[in-house]
Amino acid sequence: MEWLAWFDARDFEFARQVLQRGTAALYLVAFLSTMNQFPALLGERGLLPVPAFLDMARRLARPTVFQWRYSDALLRTVCGVGIGVSALLLVGLPQTGPPWVPMLAFLALWMLYMSIVNVGQTFYGFGWEILLLEAGFTVAFLGSDQTPPPTTILILIVWLVFRLEFGAGMIKIRGGREWRDMTAMFYHHETQPMPGPLSRQAHLLPRPLHKVEVVGNHFAQLVVPFFLFAPQPLASIAAAIIIVTQLWLVGSGNFAWLNWSAIVLAFAAVSDPVAHAVFPFIPLEWHRGAETPVWWLAVVLAVTVLLLVLSYRPLLNLFSRRQLMNASFNRWRLVNAYGAFGTVTKQRIEIVVEGTLDEEPDAPDDRWREYGFKGKPGDVRRLPRQWAPYHLRLDWLMWFLPLRTVHEDWFYAFLDKLLQADPPTLRLLRHDPFDGGRPRWVRARSYLYRFASRAEFRETGERWVRIPLYDAIPPLSLTPRRHWLR
Repeated sequence: MEWLAWFDARDFEFARQVLQRGTAALYLVAFLSTMNQFPALLGERGLLPVPAFLDMARRLARPTVFQWRYSDALLRTVCGVGIGVSALLLVGLPQTGPPWVPMLAFLALWMLYMSIVNVGQTFYGFGWEILLLEAGFTVAFLGSDQTPPPTTILILIVWLVFRLEFGAGMIKIRGGREWRDMTAMFYHHETQPMPGPLSRQAHLLPRPLHKVEVVGNHFAQLVVPFFLFAPQPLASIAAAIIIVTQLWLVGSGNFAWLNWSAIVLAFAAVSDPVAHAVFPFIPLEWHRGAETPVWWLAVVLAVTVLLLVLSYRPLLNLFSRRQLMNASFNRWRLVNAYGAFGTVTKQRIEIVVEGTLDEEPDAPDDRWREYGFKGKPGDVRRLPRQWAPYHLRLDWLMWFLPLRTVHEDWFYAFLDKLLQADPPTLRLLRHDPFDGGRPRWVRARSYLYRFASRAEFRETGERWVRIPLYDAIPPLSLTPRRHWLR
């Protein structure tokens, strides 16, 4: 029907393919990450056990399939289903059917992962968790190969990218002075939560280039997002700028799936003609005879109205002097507020965990052995690894300890697990210096870390220079039971 022409975005099929398959890939990574780490962190015998959390919460305000019962077996089942559905969407099988089939598949991913996030406590308190939830819900209504992509949903995804980018830009402008005096990148590559293999090289770039980085960041986050709503090809060019800047962040750090989510979602503004001009193998016409059923039009418009209504508070938040960062305004985690790195840490303080087999805790330093983490800096010679979009939750929270306090319940529980040589906990680590044995004592020490200069690296072979500061937590043993174990 010709009167539906405004609804059909026939020139955005490539965008839909990227959005659906890319979002499915990110969900697959998220469920895989959860399956591998959740039981040790939050399981029945985890650091912050979900059963104890549910007992204290009694009735959660947010929906979860674990509302009435949690078990590690049920968690693994949820993750297994999530991985299976994500894989089917990634290869495009549900998209070959009617539009309600991929819709239900994505809504299942959204609900299952929201169930995990809502009991994940501090280990799931990152902004990219709610970003993935909102993306999964919105992408659910992009339809299938049997119908053209709906214009209103593509606009809502562009609106999500706008909030993600512009929100982050406004947080920075309102945040630390380093973003206004152009010095933020003097420190960021060195002090970011989990450096990657290229982070040191990025840090060692000349300072004028670091200032260019800051200017480029402000341009990409405060100016470019407005052009996502412009006519083509301006919208596609704006999307390309966002994609390129996000790829730079992918290459210079490890931010789980945050940057990859922005890259995938930015394709909502890329039209088929522009994509074809850049990559001629991308078809120009995908839906010559496809029609949009009236019932599908009604469903999509209802969802559009819902998300527009929910956009009121996030829109106000963008221009509020008390702008919230990574916040949800409703129990369904839809149309959220985003933002990151409003301030940049100037020095890198690392918490190093050590153990000893000595009978007494006053053993000399050379009798203490250091535990190795998979992602966070430790061994000064080790080249940082690329982990993103995979998310190492324990390593990320270790970065926050010196910024907040080391006296976190989960960290004391972690130390207790090390004293017990708990196998699931040890599997979260890269290196156990006791090969599965129990240390008599463990302690946490703080160090000042900085990247080695090129001259220092040539001389010592060490990528980090570290200086001991103080004992963050003095030696602890299993006996007598400590006051924090209740």
